[in-house]
Amino acid sequence: MLVFLLFILGFFVLVKGAFLLVEGATSIAKKLKVSDLIIGLTIVAFGTSAPELLINIFATGFEEADLAFANIFGSNLVNTLLILGVASLIYPLAISKNAVWRGIPFLLGVTVVVGILINDFFIDKAASSTLTKADGLVLLFLFAVFIFYNFREVKANSDSGANISLVRGKEIEKEEFSFLKSILLIILGVIGLTLGGKWIVSGAIQLADFLGLSKFFIGLTIVAIGTSLPELATSIVAARKRKADIVVGSIIGSSIFNLLWVLGISALIKPLTFQIAGNIDLGMVIFSSFLLFAFMFVGKKHILERWQGASLIIVYLSYLIFTIIRG
Repeated sequence: MLVFLLFILGFFVLVKGAFLLVEGATSIAKKLKVSDLIIGLTIVAFGTSAPELLINIFATGFEEADLAFANIFGSNLVNTLLILGVASLIYPLAISKNAVWRGIPFLLGVTVVVGILINDFFIDKAASSTLTKADGLVLLFLFAVFIFYNFREVKANSDSGANISLVRGKEIEKEEFSFLKSILLIILGVIGLTLGGKWIVSGAIQLADFLGLSKFFIGLTIVAIGTSLPELATSIVAARKRKADIVVGSIIGSSIFNLLWVLGISALIKPLTFQIAGNIDLGMVIFSSFLLFAFMFVGKKHILERWQGASLIIVYLSYLIFTIIRG
């Protein structure tokens, strides 16, 4: 019972830890006169991807590769289908040309790249498929290209760094704290991330065993939805304020971070064995990105309308039902 309670508490502690880490690091960076642009592209972007990263690090340490892959696939499906769907129901999202022609195609492309790297079954006719350390380096190289491109684009469009939402959709808090308080916030943030990540992974393993379900299933559903709640809340608020760039930037950036940064680091720590059955879920991730891209040219051009958002939600709920039946 204690493990299950810690599993639930872990989501709050994990997200709060990431928030404290970003707050403390941002405050110190501002004291050192680091520009908002650099802060957004580094501290804010990396800090808000910390929950998924910590879960994957612990999953890798516990040799639960299924949970690590499920965490990424599930989070990306929640992002592109559920969160964008809910946000567009609140208010139709006018998506920028940059996101339509660069952001979404890049997300689709890197998802396909991940699919190629983890499918040694089909590519090399190997007995098993593994995301190796070399594969991890490939993902991190693509991640570096993504960060460099965003840095150049944001700098070209905003000298003040106000367009930080292109990276991850998070706006920078302007409050500064004392140096000692900033250090304390960072320490508390790291502790929160560590404890929360460990509790969630341990709880997911115990929950799967208790219910007789696969860890891949738990990762695809409960863990993925739980870690995506902050993005959902941010997107709902942004949609109500009609800030479509924040919504779309957050979702696309988050999904790309998951595939390149989180999976890349996880593979460097320890190669991850991929089960062929996971290709169904990988296929759904690819399909969700393609569907989002296709919707940009159906109905009102470059606008995600309410009926399209409802369609995305229906697709996600249908997939969720299928996943539950599959177990």
